[in-house]
Amino acid sequence: MNILITGANGQLGNEIQVLSRENGQHSYFFTDVQELDICDEQAVHGFVRNHRIDVIVNCAAYTAVDKAEDNLEFCDRLNHLAPGYLATAAEACGAALIQVSTDYVFDGTSHIPYTEDMPPCPSSVYGSTKLAGEQAVMEKCSRAMVIRTAWLYSMYGNNFVKTMIRLGRERETLGVVFDQIGTPTYAHDLACAIFVAINRGIVPGIYHFSNEGVCSWYDFTLAIHRLAGINTCKVSPLHTDEFPAKAPRPHYSVLDKTKIKKTFGIDIPHWEASLAACMIEILEK
Repeated sequence: MNILITGANGQLGNEIQVLSRENGQHSYFFTDVQELDICDEQAVHGFVRNHRIDVIVNCAAYTAVDKAEDNLEFCDRLNHLAPGYLATAAEACGAALIQVSTDYVFDGTSHIPYTEDMPPCPSSVYGSTKLAGEQAVMEKCSRAMVIRTAWLYSMYGNNFVKTMIRLGRERETLGVVFDQIGTPTYAHDLACAIFVAINRGIVPGIYHFSNEGVCSWYDFTLAIHRLAGINTCKVSPLHTDEFPAKAPRPHYSVLDKTKIKKTFGIDIPHWEASLAACMIEILEK
């Protein structure tokens, strides 16, 4: 199959590039904004048609959650309108589309893991535009698959894991929120799940994917420092209101992964095991 990956220079896009070497039966087109501006509807249709694309994996997104509050127009263009362009282009060519979405489509007021059939209720511009992107994709492409994920990290780019390593080495004390609960997701594991879906046959619908288990950002930080051998920085738990941010964060955004596990027969690693695997990559680099 001919597979188009947009946002290929991001965390997930890079992990898909690595795994593509193990999936050499397909042909790949890795693009970022320089190669294909997905906000340009004509360019999207031309690329998908001319390269006879069979599957699109859209990893591109505006993810600066706080900046999004002041950049509604651009955020909406990239997170909502552009996925719609990809969806109509895919439908015109009979292609499938995998749209990567987020836990921010929920407001985080639940106390049980979110399933795919629970009503979304975003409380930020980022979450609202990502939800609009989901809806556009599902409406315009009959072979669309939306995968919501959360707390993504990898050895690539900037992310929470790398930031906590750096701060832990620079500071004697560090405060991290303990009242936001979720599950970290190793981008490599998500990339593996995407390849399983592609190779076994995409089943349209909305799915949730993160690693197994539950933790707070505070717990996550302690695990990162332990694995990095950082023991000179005292990490203290903070309440969310002690760490002001422009956009509200979900207090509880644990995702229920039952559907994707049953549909594609995949086993998902626990977040601590995946963090340990990623830390080896980061520290060796």
